[in-house]
Order: sequence, then C-alpha cells, then structure tokens
Amino acid sequence: MNVIEAPSPNWDHRTAPPDVLVLHYTGMQTGQAALDRLRDPEAKVSSHYLVEEDGRVFRLVPEERRAWHAGVSFWKGQRGLNGTSIGIEIVNPGHEFGYRPFPEAQIASVIQLVADIRTRWTIEDGKIVGHSDIAPDRKEDPGELFPWKRLAEAGHGLWAEAAAAPGAPLAEGEAGAGVFALQAGLTRLGYDCAPSGTYDAHTKTVVRAFQRHWRPEQVDGVADGETRARLIALLRLGG
Repeated sequence: MNVIEAPSPNWDHRTAPPDVLVLHYTGMQTGQAALDRLRDPEAKVSSHYLVEEDGRVFRLVPEERRAWHAGVSFWKGQRGLNGTSIGIEIVNPGHEFGYRPFPEAQIASVIQLVADIRTRWTIEDGKIVGHSDIAPDRKEDPGELFPWKRLAEAGHGLWAEAAAAPGAPLAEGEAGAGVFALQAGLTRLGYDCAPSGTYDAHTKTVVRAFQRHWRPEQVDGVADGETRARLIALLRLGG
C-alpha cells in the first residue's frame, strides 16, 4: 500500500516483537494538528501510523521500534503495552471536538493497513483492540462510531452478536455470583477487571469500554442481557 513517510523522533527500542494492535482516534480538531503533535519532541507521544479522513496513510515510527501511544495500559495480562503493540491513530475530532462517523476512504485504508501489518507480525484477532479497551479509565477512543463489525468481517478482530441472556441487568452497586461471573468473563477477554463480586465504579467503566467496542448501540455501563450474551459469544470465539 502507498504510505507517506513522516518520521517522528518520539520512539525507543522494543524489548519484544509486537503482538497487539491498538486503534486510536486523534481527538484533535484537524489531522494536521494531530500529525504535528505526534512529531513534536516536546509532546513525547507518537504512533506508528496515522490515517487521514481522505485515506492517506502516514508512517511515523517503524514497526520494529516502540512508539509512545498506549500509556498506562493493560490487555490479556500485559501492562505497559507500548513495548508490545503497534499503534494506529485515525483522524477524528473525537468526543471533545465533534465526534463523527469515519469516512469510507479512511476505513478502507485502515482495513488495508491492518491486513498489511498482520503479514509481518503474529497478532491474534483477540488482540486487535481500541485505546479504550486497554485504558478504560482514561480513554474513549476510537469510540462507538468506529465500525468494529466491518473490520472483523474483513478478517481482523473479533465480533459477535447474540440473543439477550436471561436475567435482570447488572449495574453499579450490585453484588453476587452474577457480578463475579461478569468480571471473570471481562478479565478472560482481556480487560483489567479482577473478579470481586461487587459491581463497583471500575467495573462500570470496563463495561462501558466493552460496549463501545462490542455493543455500540448501548454505552451506559449497565450489563444487560445482550451485553452479557455478546461477551459470552466472544469468549466462545476464543477471545
């Protein structure tokens, strides 16, 4: 694919090959502003790629090097995912500056880029995630408008739909075996959500992150029957 070189000085050396792919939105008013910041040595942030709304792809950091995009993060037992991940920034103003659907040309380029990256590295479908998945307490991106289902249909990432599971919704303040099972499932999928049996504020935050990725029609932190059913279905897929 056609990639525009736009080197960033913000990188260091890896200690292990990448096995996680993290998608972000830029969360800035323009793509140029985001590109400038990701290349600013004072900012101390970067990603491996940036995908503009018109589909142009910029390479900022070689995949063999560690870019600084994940921050404090966790997925499937790993912490500090900068060292083992590849980061893709997708131009979008984000929730702060006017969140909007991602254009067709942009998504087509993201899909092509993800496919290209996976020809070089072993990245399982269950390790193609959003910034909000690996840092739910801090991040919302790429958000509920990102077409995760379409990405999965192209062969990259997990997606599942299922009929609602029986039982009343679980929400903050509740406790018991159902909450413990929910937390255990979220942990098995990859989240940092150690089972306690108590639906605390952190559990609500993690459920919201799960919904942004896998149940975008409802992002409220309440584990209703459909949210729980989709979690079970994803785990059966090998998540």
